Amino acid sequence: MENARPPWARRSVGPAWERWLATPPGEARRRSGTRLPWLSTLVVTLVVTVGSGFAGHGQPDRVPLDSLGRALLVLGGALLLFRHRFPRTVAIGIAAAVAAYLAAGFPYGPVFLLLAVGAFAAVVAGHRKVAWWALGGVWASHVLIAHWLYRWLPPPHDGPAPWGEELLVTAWVVAVVALSELVRVRREQLARAQAERAAAERRRADEERLRIARELHDVLAHSISVINVQAGVGLALLDSDPEQARSALTTIKDASKEALGEVRQVLDTLRTPGDAPRSPAPGLDRLPELTEQARSAGLTVDVTTEGTPATLPPGTDLAAFRIVQEALTNTVRHSGSRTARVLLRHTPGALEIRVDDDGPATAGAGEPGGGNGLIGMRERAAALGGAIEAGPRPDGGFRVRARIPLTGAGAPDPGSGADTVAPAAPEEES
Repeated sequence: MENARPPWARRSVGPAWERWLATPPGEARRRSGTRLPWLSTLVVTLVVTVGSGFAGHGQPDRVPLDSLGRALLVLGGALLLFRHRFPRTVAIGIAAAVAAYLAAGFPYGPVFLLLAVGAFAAVVAGHRKVAWWALGGVWASHVLIAHWLYRWLPPPHDGPAPWGEELLVTAWVVAVVALSELVRVRREQLARAQAERAAAERRRADEERLRIARELHDVLAHSISVINVQAGVGLALLDSDPEQARSALTTIKDASKEALGEVRQVLDTLRTPGDAPRSPAPGLDRLPELTEQARSAGLTVDVTTEGTPATLPPGTDLAAFRIVQEALTNTVRHSGSRTARVLLRHTPGALEIRVDDDGPATAGAGEPGGGNGLIGMRERAAALGGAIEAGPRPDGGFRVRARIPLTGAGAPDPGSGADTVAPAAPEEES
């Protein structure tokens, strides 16, 4: 697992150039706050200093490299040490050093590497205009020196440079700018991709948290409702009808055992991420068990199935079971009716669920459509591309109606957080 590796190992994944590109400029500057790029700066400075000495042998018309020329080269190299901390200042300072080097008549050659590295660091850090001004300033100064100011600057008896030479300088400047912009764009793309991956991970964590919250709510709300009703029955009949009280206590024991088992399954999933649950998730095949629990709480449930039942995807099967479970739990808790009717209608493209009770609502039922239970049902249906309608009926009862599409078994799981909600199909009153 990625998180099982130590931080240094996670940072070392992938090629070095890709890790460097993926580092945002701000983070690169923060990292450089305690460490300067000594090694790369030393290499560039040595290459420029030694290379310029060799380049002078092939340019007898230029001024030989002396202590002033080497000082300018070393100064430019020293500025590169701070290219991550102060990229704008470094780019302008190196441009000034290079312009002074050229004005002094020293040999052409590796000196332009200093300018390229300084401008590159400024562009990658996001200071594009500063880098362009630095490169443009050196180019403009070279044009002035080579074609107008050469009479008053060393070397003596120098003539104007051919204009074709300026084309090479212009091409070099364009190449440096193009490469810097390419790296900057690539770094921004990688940073954006990293941000999107981090956002997707946070989304998945939130969706998993919501899924677990729904599971725990559905399990505990149903079981505790049954326990609450049976505890009341047991207390009321403890003296007058001990056998009935014993039956109520037995129901409490069974309901609490089942709730503990389902809660333990959810917690085991949390403790062992990536492992499959030890027991299958509940589905519509457990409806008889659910209706029996409701019956023990004093609610008679009549289940009717229409159409040819099809094999449902696990996510759809679980969502259908939880919707029926929550609807019956609300009936036990909030309805004065002691009967409920469950209709499962299987169609070629959808599963339609309808749960009715004859009411009336009891005190504490709350406003229609409120409560975490109805919110959880809507989230489950919406995650599968369906919809929930819940509210009072004209005759005084309460109805929960859900429609879950079956097209494409690859519909997202209830915990996937899909946002598309298809409106429920109109349905005639039965």
